Amino acid sequence: MLPKAELPIIILAAGQSRRMRGRDKLLERVDGVPLIRRQAELASAAAEGPVLVALPVPPHPRYEALEGCTVQKVPIAKAQDGISESLKGALDALPPDAPAAMLLLADLPDLTVEDLLTVFEAVDLASDQAIWRGTTEDGKPGHPIVVRKELFGGLKATTGDTGVGAVMQANRNRSCFVPLPKNRALCDLDTPEDWAAWRAARGAVSHD
Repeated sequence: MLPKAELPIIILAAGQSRRMRGRDKLLERVDGVPLIRRQAELASAAAEGPVLVALPVPPHPRYEALEGCTVQKVPIAKAQDGISESLKGALDALPPDAPAAMLLLADLPDLTVEDLLTVFEAVDLASDQAIWRGTTEDGKPGHPIVVRKELFGGLKATTGDTGVGAVMQANRNRSCFVPLPKNRALCDLDTPEDWAAWRAARGAVSHD
């Protein structure tokens, strides 16, 4: 396994799971634990730096799911306004001397510690690159994403759920794309049907 990275990791976990029809996708169990806890443990295993988790304001069951994890919980007052609010809150909570940070969506259940470390290994802060981004096996951009500090201001100026993509696109020429196995960089599960299909496929693979 690659050595741990010193950069911080931000886990974006303040969304409302609107498409889950009353269930919370981040509390769905993966590898025996709630997904949000799995992602927090994943990040902690990959990073020497702090792990910050953007969350809805308490009380909320996600806090209980993270009990005992060595992470910094960052309540997001306007989480319903989109991922941009989570980014603002979490970026503001970073150590002021952090030269870059990894952004990790909380709802990607196939990512592994090795995937995070592979993206970290590609980071070269002495280069002119500003973004290091995990992709699918066939090159579709996904997560995790490491962004240089100079982009924090632009990310905090975004609104809603789409502004982050604009920042990524504007800096595409300064981006390093890091292929990860299969579809792990993009496999998010937003509906009960998504979860059922993913579990069925996972079960089929495990019994092959």
